[in-house]
Amino acid sequence: MRNQILAMGVVLFLFALTAASQPANPRVLIKTDLGTIEVEVDPVKAPITAANVLRYVDAGLYDGSSFFRVVTMQNQPASPVKIEVVQGGDVPEEKCFPPIAHETTAQTGLLHVVGAISMARAKPGTATASFFICVGDQPELDFGGHRNPDGQGFAAFGRVVTGMDVVRKIHQIPCEGQYLAEPVKILSITRK
Repeated sequence: MRNQILAMGVVLFLFALTAASQPANPRVLIKTDLGTIEVEVDPVKAPITAANVLRYVDAGLYDGSSFFRVVTMQNQPASPVKIEVVQGGDVPEEKCFPPIAHETTAQTGLLHVVGAISMARAKPGTATASFFICVGDQPELDFGGHRNPDGQGFAAFGRVVTGMDVVRKIHQIPCEGQYLAEPVKILSITRK
């Protein structure tokens, strides 16, 4: 009996040691004029997209950019598929890294649920720096969704951990069409 208890203790110790040595997903802090948003990036499930975003973060290229676009139910009258997101990361084109390969939600399993952060794009394989955060669940942005005619969806790469109140504040700012008359300044985006 004593040997079984001792063996169980060793197993629990090794389990705790292994769990403690597993690196946590990186977190970044998006500091804005309206407050801070903490995001967890998932390089295991979305390695290409996560590496791209962290490259911009580490180079300081998001610092001084902004949240510039807000999509609400009211400001997309021509679209049969409605979404609600805030978009930011307007890095000047000349400072952008080359576009990255598109990682679909079918590949990553990271869906566009409330708080998901994802890459903005035109066609698949054109994403560079700009990203958006989902204000609510947005399944039409996932692979097979109907927001884009190509059906490839967008590349989610993480989620908001804290600061959804800041995201919602940005989402409620009046805009002209879908663009904020006064963008919300991103003071910095840094690793936590």
